Amino acid sequence: MIDRLPVTDGFTALLATLTGRPVGRRNVPLDANGHPVPPPYTILDPLDRVDDDNTLADNSKATIVDYQATFVTGPTPGVPDSRGGDEQAQWMADRGWKVIERPADGSPGYAHTLNVGDGVACWRREAREAGGTQDPNDAIITSVIRYRLYLEKTA
Repeated sequence: MIDRLPVTDGFTALLATLTGRPVGRRNVPLDANGHPVPPPYTILDPLDRVDDDNTLADNSKATIVDYQATFVTGPTPGVPDSRGGDEQAQWMADRGWKVIERPADGSPGYAHTLNVGDGVACWRREAREAGGTQDPNDAIITSVIRYRLYLEKTA
């Protein structure tokens, strides 16, 4: 069985690197003083997990994990009447799509390394846009991408 926490740690780090913005797990990310950071940021939610790869030769070395990343925009702190906008939401989502980006030279694998723990490899990544939300009351607009990671023990 593959532990989920190292996968979540690695995926959180990858999203933070690709977006250049903080990532919170299941909630708004916090700054060094424990205060919520202003948007834009990402909220990462672990979703389903399957430990059976549905093959006849299943040897309990494979795991499929799903995550949902919510890319949050919002008003600019200190700027009255500012709002999160579609442009910012799409910019964040574009960075999130880089999770599945392939190398430009056509070589195998993915353009951006996903560290999922010792002795574990992520051999396939999928992403699909799941929509987004808007709340005119607090000027927040989000874009949502759901990811599926196919993992296998290598050691």
